[in-house]
Amino acid sequence: MLTLHYNPLTISAATAIVLEELEVPYTPILVDFSDVSQQSPAYLALNPKGRVPTLQTPQGVLTETGAILEYLAAQHGPHLIPEDPFQAARMRETMHYLASTVHVNYAHAMRGPRWADLESSWADMTAKAPHTMAASLAYLEGHLDFAPFAIGNSLTLADPWLFVLTGFATRLHIDIAQFPNLSAHQVMMHDRYAVRAARNKGMLA
Repeated sequence: MLTLHYNPLTISAATAIVLEELEVPYTPILVDFSDVSQQSPAYLALNPKGRVPTLQTPQGVLTETGAILEYLAAQHGPHLIPEDPFQAARMRETMHYLASTVHVNYAHAMRGPRWADLESSWADMTAKAPHTMAASLAYLEGHLDFAPFAIGNSLTLADPWLFVLTGFATRLHIDIAQFPNLSAHQVMMHDRYAVRAARNKGMLA
């Protein structure tokens, strides 16, 4: 049995969606940020990074969304990775960009203390975040397939991740409608059973 430690306001929702897509049994455990549960000794013993997602597997603990999704695909859903090596690489290219650039752009809006000590620096990061996030969305809008999925005509691991991060953009008051491809992708993903199931379980805000 798998156990997913999550918070619905975070990227851990992407893992929940993939688990629902694959119909893999799992136990969800909420990591409540309101009482800083992610920094509790018990949680840090499980994941010293103090972040989510954390996936407990029969083989041990996994952290980092990309590693977790790759594990789930290898174990339960190889169809979520394109068979063509180039397309598979494009999927991973997208995933790396989502992790290293898009998510970081978003995080600068409310997690300034990770990068700077002065509160004035935090305010500057918060003000800049919508601009860098919008620039990333513009890149994705013009460089992914949307045929209708991010990479080709079938769901891959990149799609739930893209869906969740695109949703984050609305928290920065970015109008997704200005990006027609991303907007259509959001609507399509909203209608998937896995997304509805994750939301009904409280794993997706």
